Parts: sequence; C-alpha cells; structure tokens
Amino acid sequence: MDMRFTIDMLKIFSEITEHGSFSETARKLGKSQSAVSTAIANLEIDTGLILFDRSKRYPVLTEEGKYLISYARDILDAAKNMEKAVIRLTETESEKRLTLVLSDMYHISPGYQAMHKFADKFPFVELELLDSEGQDIISLVQSGRAQIGLIATQDKYPADIIATRLPDYVEMGVFAGRNHPLAKKNKVSMSVLLKERQICLNTFKENADKPQGKVWLASDYMMILEMVEEGFGWAELPYSLLEYYQSERIVKLDIPEKKYFISADIIRSRQFPPGKAGNWFTEQLLSK
Repeated sequence: MDMRFTIDMLKIFSEITEHGSFSETARKLGKSQSAVSTAIANLEIDTGLILFDRSKRYPVLTEEGKYLISYARDILDAAKNMEKAVIRLTETESEKRLTLVLSDMYHISPGYQAMHKFADKFPFVELELLDSEGQDIISLVQSGRAQIGLIATQDKYPADIIATRLPDYVEMGVFAGRNHPLAKKNKVSMSVLLKERQICLNTFKENADKPQGKVWLASDYMMILEMVEEGFGWAELPYSLLEYYQSERIVKLDIPEKKYFISADIIRSRQFPPGKAGNWFTEQLLSK
C-alpha cells in the first residue's frame, strides 16, 4: 500500500480529537471547515479506513481511528523534534553545552524558573550545573570551564571578568547546633560569639580574607551546615538553605549585629563569552 498522507492531514486528525468537532478545529487552525473535511476524507482514502463516525452531532473516533491516533501523534512529535534539530544545527551561534557554576546558597533560588524556560527554548543544548564557591567560581569562568557564574558580590573582579548585579539578595544569619553551648543563650553578644569556634567558607583557591583565630574551614555551604549540625562550631549561613532542608538540629542565634543581606552577581568571561543560549539565560536571570 502506497500511502501519501501529509503532516498537515495528521495534524488535522489529531486536532479534531482534541477539539471535538470539524468546525472548532477549522477555527483553531485558521482553515475553512471544507478544507478540514477534505483533509480527513483524503486521509481515510489514503488509509482505506473510516476514522470518524459522523452519524452523531459530533465526530467520534471509530475503533480504527482510536488505534491510529497514537501513531499519528508520534509522527507529529517526531516532525516537531526534527524541526527543532534543524534549527539547532543551523544556529551556529548557539552553543552545544551551557555550563553554570553557582554557590549552594543559589541552588534553591527562582533560577529554576529560567531553567524550565531554557528547556523549552533550547531543547538540544546541554545544561550543566557545577557547585562551587567564591574564588573557585571566578577561576572556573576565567578558564572557560563554565560560561556563567553566580557568586556573592566581590569587592573587585579580575579584568577579564564581566560582572552584573542580580536583583536577588540572600539573607544571612548566624546558626549553631541545637546542643552547642551558644544555643542555650537567649541573646549572644559578639564578644561571646568570637570566643567560640567559627565554621568558615574557604575555597580551594584560598581566600586571603578568611577570619583568623579559632576557625575550621569548609569548601561549601552544605559542608558547613553539616559541621554545624554536629556541634563543631557556629556559622553564618543563608536562611534559604536552612528553610529548604528544614534541619531540626540547628538553631538560629539572636545576634542583631549579624543580620545582613548578601548581594549577588552574574559573571562571564571576556575571553570565553557565552553564546546565544548563555546570553538568553543571563537575560532571564537579570529580568527577574
């Protein structure tokens, strides 16, 4: 059997099952009702099967129609994916992979909304997320390993880094393990706080500004959170991280002097700039 059905015929076939009538399908597709009827008639001639029972007010799929509709939709999906693939192959300015490197404090931010949109707009661009902090984020962007970095605002950036302030702010607080001596106090002064061990963030590319004295160091906020849970010391942590994981082993310390917000920047490399997908993602983050 030499069948000559077209994508347009299959689309009309599928749309009728969605909208329930030839007239509504014609309206949705911007076609005349006669064009819709002709397309289905030709599809039935081509397959040698009756696809709709037209004896009632609204068309109803026959058993043969019910059997074929899933195949028709598979063909339509395949055609749509082929169109996207052609666009992807002809858009030379759109990179094959986009790599983002970001801090733990931003993993649970509204950035996920941009990722959902990204999946629809760039279905054939791989998206890779890396977890890092501070100077390590800058190094990964400088080397071209990542095209975009989300980082707590730095006082100064290298000349080859472009930094733009994000509209998001991260609220920070001071926390200790539930069984830590500091957790037993109603209020904690800075002088008392500084007598206890602090768990600090320190990247692999060592941070010269890290606190001196009675400190332990960790390379990311998740590791710091776990160390605080174990009672090894107190730490400054983003509220969003605690809200997300809802740890019952950590308590917030009442220290008015230590309540503050951290601004965030999105950084890119001048030497290894992002392509079309990366620029689009950057715009999404900046427009929130």
